[in-house]
Parts: sequence; C-alpha cells; structure tokens
Amino acid sequence: MDARALLDTLADGHTHSGAALARRLGVSRAAVWKQIETLRAAGLPVLAEGGRGYRVERPLQMLDAGAIGAALPRAARALWPCIELRWQLDSTSSELLRAAEDLPGATALFAEWQSAGRGRRGRGWLAPPLLGLTFSLLWRFEHGYAALAGLSLAIGVAVAETLRALGARDIALKWPNDVQHGGRKLAGILVELGGEFLGPCHAVIGIGLNLHLPRSMREAAGQPVADLAEACGDAVPARNALAAALLAALGEALEQFAHGGFAAFAERYAALDALAGREVTVEAGERRYRARAAGVDARGALRVRRGDGVVVLDSADVSVRA
Repeated sequence: MDARALLDTLADGHTHSGAALARRLGVSRAAVWKQIETLRAAGLPVLAEGGRGYRVERPLQMLDAGAIGAALPRAARALWPCIELRWQLDSTSSELLRAAEDLPGATALFAEWQSAGRGRRGRGWLAPPLLGLTFSLLWRFEHGYAALAGLSLAIGVAVAETLRALGARDIALKWPNDVQHGGRKLAGILVELGGEFLGPCHAVIGIGLNLHLPRSMREAAGQPVADLAEACGDAVPARNALAAALLAALGEALEQFAHGGFAAFAERYAALDALAGREVTVEAGERRYRARAAGVDARGALRVRRGDGVVVLDSADVSVRA
C-alpha cells in the first residue's frame, strides 16, 4: 500500500477507523499507521480522534488531468496538447528538464506531491500533498535566452490577474518571482532555460501556489507566507477549475511574450508592483545596501534609487524594510 491509496479514502474528510482502513486496503493496522506518519511528515495534517480513527482537516480534492483539459476554453485546449499528472515526483521542473527533448513544445506537468520542490537560488519549495498546486510548464521559443528577459515577471502577471479574477484580494507581485497576498508569499515562480543560447531554446516554468497551508508549513517556511484560503475568504476554487484557469491565462501570456517580450506586460506589471516607491534592502553578491525601489525597466530588471543615482538589478535578493 502507498499513501495514495490511503488518501483516496481519507479525502472525503470523514473519520475512518484504523481497523476499517486496514480492511479496505488489505493491509495491517501497523501499515496504515506507517503511511499516516508518512503523510504527516510531508506536511499534510492527519488528525487522530481517540477511539474513532483518522481524518484530514478538510475534504481533499484530487487533480484529474482529463478534468483540467475539459475545463479549458477551446483556444486554450489547443495550446496545451499535453497535460500530465503524476502522483509523486522529486520536482515537476526537474522532470520536464530531464525529458525536454522528447516532449511536445507545450507541456504542462502537475504533481500531487513533490519531495524536492525547488525555488530560486537553490532554495526549496515546501508544499503538503493536495493542499496546493505544484506544476511546471515546458514552452519552446524561436529566439535565444536574451529574448526571454522578464519572462518570470510576465508569468507573475498572468498568475496574479487570474487569482484576482477568481476572487482573491490584495494580490501583488514582488520582484522577481513572488506572488503575494497582504505582503506575504502566496506563490513562487522559477524559470529555467535550456536549448541553444542564441536560439531556439525552451523554458521550464515552475509554479507553486499555496491553497491551504498548515501551521507546520508556515513555521518551516522561514518567511511570511499566505494561502489562497485567506486571499479568497475561504471560498477557494476547486483545484481542477483553478488549474484550468491558470493554464488558460498562462498559455495566452506565453504566446504574447513570444511575440512582444516583456513590453506587452510592462503596464500590467506596474499596476501589481509591490515594491514600487518603497524602501528596500538589496543583497547582490557580497553587497548589501538600502535603496528605494523605482519600478522595472523595459527588460524587467529592477530599478532602485541609491543616493543620487539609479542602480539596475538583473539578479538580487530584495526585501522591504520594516
């Protein structure tokens, strides 16, 4: 028995006794307990009710690749000929990077459980099974790496606008790859490139979105974090519908970017910019200094005012000063 078989039963949110679970799954009660501990270690709260059994905090919605594809508008369905779902992976981005040469030009890969999700600058992405959306997109471009400057910002615009349209409040973008709710990280974006430097090339775009974030994960995050339940007032869209809405918006955004680059998103990004005009602390290499954020340039690089001049940053860690 693996944890998936157990979750198929627990997903209804009802309480199930250890004995009933063992009978249904054809295993020992010790095997049931072992898988429950595995789920808990992965960040999924499984509650034990004395004398009654086990239950999850809320009913869980399983992803379904067919349902996601069926929920896409016709035009978006044509953009995504390959939508795949895996139960467990180390990382959806790592999987796409490994298989990039053999996959269709537009591929979406979702995973219910990532054991080694990756964030920017080698950081990890923590996501409990079934309590968020973790997926990656493979998209091919005719031109080289230089033409993809600002791609992560354009992706951020598509994600943020979609969440707003679905009822999420107080959504903003923190350069270069965070979607925020109330100044706390709601989603992260990681873009990795492959292929020829001068073109053609491909981008693997990893996205992690918190839907329901348990206390244990909030404490382990190492930074202020938020989930979509807060942003939507607990009216979180169904996971398959949310995945389809994001795919539709992201497909359109990627087509726009392929033809117009970041310029097609500059005004929309400015309307969502969480840093513009704020005092920030910049860490770039060995340097650490204070400055005032001044928006992004035509390539999506961050502009900060320092003294009498303006510094342009292609890569840095930037935090808002308290």
